Amino acid sequence: MSVELPFAPVDTVIRREAGDLRVSADAAEELARRIQRRGADLAREAAEHATDAGRKTLMVDDFGFDATDTPTRGDLTLPVAPVDRIARLDIPDEYRVSADARVALAAHLEAFADDAAEGAATLARHAGRRTVQAEDVETYFELVE
Repeated sequence: MSVELPFAPVDTVIRREAGDLRVSADAAEELARRIQRRGADLAREAAEHATDAGRKTLMVDDFGFDATDTPTRGDLTLPVAPVDRIARLDIPDEYRVSADARVALAAHLEAFADDAAEGAATLARHAGRRTVQAEDVETYFELVE
C-alpha cells in the first residue's frame, strides 16, 4: 500500500510533540502509515453509516465527529487533500466525502497523530535516546492497541 500522506507534515506533528528530540525519517513514515490505516478504517465505517441513511456522501456525522468541535482548515498541520484520498482508499468510487467531513477527518487524524507522537517521544526518552525512531511509534501502538 502506498502512503498518500506526505511525510513532512507528519514529521512536523512528531517534532511538535518531541520537543528537543530528533525525529528519524522512518518514524515519520511509520506514523504516516498508521494515520492512513486509521483514516481508511474510519471512512469505511462512515460509508456504512451513509449507506444506512440512504446517502452516497459521507458527512461529519457519519464519522461520529461533532461538527462544532472541528477546527478550520488553516489550523491543521495535516493537509486535507491527502486526507481526502486516504478516505477514498477502501470505499467504492461512487461515494463522496463532504468538505466539512474532510476537515473533521483531518482534525481527528491529527489528534490521533499527536497522541502517538507524544507516546513515541516518551518511549524514546525512556530508552535514553535523543531520536524518535520507527520502533518507538510501533511500540506505542503495540501498547495502546
